[in-house]
Amino acid sequence: MSTLKKLSAEGVSIWLDDISRERLRTGNLEQLVKEKNVTGVTSNPTIFAKALSKGSAYDEQIRDLAVRGVGVEEASRALTTFDIRWGCDVLRPVYDRTEGLDGRVSIEVDPRLARKTAPTIAEAKALWWMVDRPNALIKIPATQEGLPAITAVLAEGISVNVTLIFSLERYGDVIDAFFAGLEQAKANGHDLAKIASVASFFVSRVDTEIDKRLDKLGTGVELKGKAGVANARLAYELYEEKFASDRWKALTDSGARPQRPLWASTGVKDPSYVDTMYVDELIAPGTVNTMPEATLDAEADHGRPAGDAVRGTYAAARAHFAALEALGISYDDVVKVLEDEGVEKFEVSWIELLDTIATELAAKA
Repeated sequence: MSTLKKLSAEGVSIWLDDISRERLRTGNLEQLVKEKNVTGVTSNPTIFAKALSKGSAYDEQIRDLAVRGVGVEEASRALTTFDIRWGCDVLRPVYDRTEGLDGRVSIEVDPRLARKTAPTIAEAKALWWMVDRPNALIKIPATQEGLPAITAVLAEGISVNVTLIFSLERYGDVIDAFFAGLEQAKANGHDLAKIASVASFFVSRVDTEIDKRLDKLGTGVELKGKAGVANARLAYELYEEKFASDRWKALTDSGARPQRPLWASTGVKDPSYVDTMYVDELIAPGTVNTMPEATLDAEADHGRPAGDAVRGTYAAARAHFAALEALGISYDDVVKVLEDEGVEKFEVSWIELLDTIATELAAKA
């Protein structure tokens, strides 16, 4: 059994953290589904900005948009939803085979709306309508303002990928928002079995921030490169607790499926670390690991999946954060900085994307 098949057999869904028109038109995505057990795709503003900035795959559509006089904002939606629709069609056999568990493709709301509830809801509904595929997921950031948007969008029967989760407290809020959304969806007459959700818990960025603080202190070298995994493991503990509640049982009795934990930001940022650490050390049943292609290739080549690596580690994970706190590294401050930076980085990427589209539209008008 191949490494990736072993990973899948342990209950981990392998999703690719990338999409581009070139990958779609060459059949590369379909190849990854067949050969590397890829069962889903995630995208974000940075991925789209990168895809639009190189090659000629988007030229024909941009030329048509220019001739029609379409503005930059609507052009961005047309270009990105085109890719997501195509990706959904490629993954549709997986969606059908897994009865809707996998075969999902995610698209994010405009990140400039991350701190605005009502516009996020409206944008999520518009994207769901534009993609028009049952296996799409609409990504909503887990900001304080995003929480009521998550509930409202799920209540409309729309499947949601909650993104940019860094803190355990916020993750608990996200699960509560998910429960509330399904309860409202049921009251609105939606079939809960058709509503999917994942909660994207970011991993490597936690290590980047904490390692930087440890370097500044000049101590605690033995604590470096471990916080990201420890944080995700404690998130899984919270997942187990929340989804063992009577509140959740009432929803499962109505056909609901759990909101699966998704490990995001799984490419190592420090080249001295093992490049598969955020895969092999986070194996647990009922999870998703979305990987950049380099991480996917590394796992296929030399990954060492050795069964459940999460359950039974919770006490050690808590001890790790206690050691960091003892050095003066505040968990609450770290996760706040990471959320603020995450929103800002995606805003910058989105603006870069809009600038690229504006330039291309002008050139082809």
